[in-house]
Amino acid sequence: MMVSIRRHSLGTFLLLLLPGLYITTLFILPLASAVGVSFEVPNWTLRHYSRLIDVPVYRAVYLKTLRLAFLTTVICLLLAYPCALFVSRLTPRARSIAVTLVTLPFMLSVLVRNYVWIILLQDAGLINKLLQGAGVTGGPVRLMYNELGVLVAMVNMLVPYVFFPVLSVLLTIPRDLELASASLGANRLRSFLTVTAPLSAAGTAAGCLLTFIVALGFYITPAMLGGTREMMVSNLIAFNVREVLNWPFAFSLGTTLLASTVVLFFVYRSLVPVETMMKPS
Repeated sequence: MMVSIRRHSLGTFLLLLLPGLYITTLFILPLASAVGVSFEVPNWTLRHYSRLIDVPVYRAVYLKTLRLAFLTTVICLLLAYPCALFVSRLTPRARSIAVTLVTLPFMLSVLVRNYVWIILLQDAGLINKLLQGAGVTGGPVRLMYNELGVLVAMVNMLVPYVFFPVLSVLLTIPRDLELASASLGANRLRSFLTVTAPLSAAGTAAGCLLTFIVALGFYITPAMLGGTREMMVSNLIAFNVREVLNWPFAFSLGTTLLASTVVLFFVYRSLVPVETMMKPS
């Protein structure tokens, strides 16, 4: 019996050895090194972190990143949830077509999609031509190199990150529950608020968390559609690494973003336990 247990433990150790080495070599060690550089080990200083608070420009960039990520998440939720609810009510064949249409943009690279938005949003772009042709505006409206252009493109790219988690949860909710609610006198709105929304809360929270985390690290879209005026933390990190070669400050910015992500994850875990998402309806 003891020999069997030892063999089982040895087999488990060998199976986990390669993934453990992979994660340690390519993730844990580089991350620990970056954190050490941000603190200037062995001197252990917080001056690079204090710059993020003391310098108004850096503080404004960080707050703008949080604001854009939050607005993107809220708009994605407002757009994706009704779409997911509609798709969940379709027949299996129509649902597969709808899911395919939502998935198609993922086949294009982020760079290509940003170029498409440049064509649409620039002063001589399609949207401005339509607005001027319809007499809505007398001249081109500034839709690029500002927060609006960045927000529009980010929402377009991140809507599926909310759509798919919400759809997966909605498909697990039995329709009998809504029918039972209606039989007890509840209208559609009350059935949604008392049945559908609570049962889909776990998927909604997961999609919003994923969207917010991805939005925090956006780099190409702010660089192309926002320019230097709409810089986010990822652009500031790239500037300090490539232009001014201030690696400790760049690593402190990255560590701060990572810490924000970890805090958000644990807040999510405290509000929505894993058992809630794994529990069958």
